[in-house]
Amino acid sequence: MSTFSVRKWSHDHPPAPQAIEENMRAEGVACYRWSNDPGDIYGAHDHTYDKIIYVLQGSITFGLPQRGEKIVLGAGDRLYLPAGITHDAVVGREGVVCLEGHRPVR
Repeated sequence: MSTFSVRKWSHDHPPAPQAIEENMRAEGVACYRWSNDPGDIYGAHDHTYDKIIYVLQGSITFGLPQRGEKIVLGAGDRLYLPAGITHDAVVGREGVVCLEGHRPVR
């Protein structure tokens, strides 16, 4: 089983959605865009698939309750979350817009 990973955005300018979509396609992952309002909450849950999320705008904090960790993602940051990892999330003050893709577990 893979472990989760976070890649922080290291540039001053926001990411180009088209470039991120191309990166995801190069990884063999189809993606879709979603957004949430400030303060929206996702309760603890897990998935049967690997999840890849890129934040395009705003921020979201993912919690890993079994590990006691919180991961704050901002524009350009990438989260890889393997299947079966329990997580929750809280959307930041400005809301969030993300690109998300799923990879079936092999």
